[in-house]
Amino acid sequence: MSENLLKRITVNPEQCGGRPCIRGMRIRVIDVLDLFAAGLSSEQILEELPDLEMDDLRAVHLYAARRLDHPVIAA
Repeated sequence: MSENLLKRITVNPEQCGGRPCIRGMRIRVIDVLDLFAAGLSSEQILEELPDLEMDDLRAVHLYAARRLDHPVIAA
């Protein structure tokens, strides 16, 4: 299931400066993360951005978690 969610995140060098977007739209992953960080609920975000679906929000979280999960090498 998580791989299907991640397919919702697209990167196109010709769109939004190559930043990750949702399903080819000009809604960037960072924009949705910023809304969550500002305290909006999933329902409020879906109201604010009606082109999004609940699975898009799940995909944003999964994408962010995968991007942040990298080894830290201590010197």
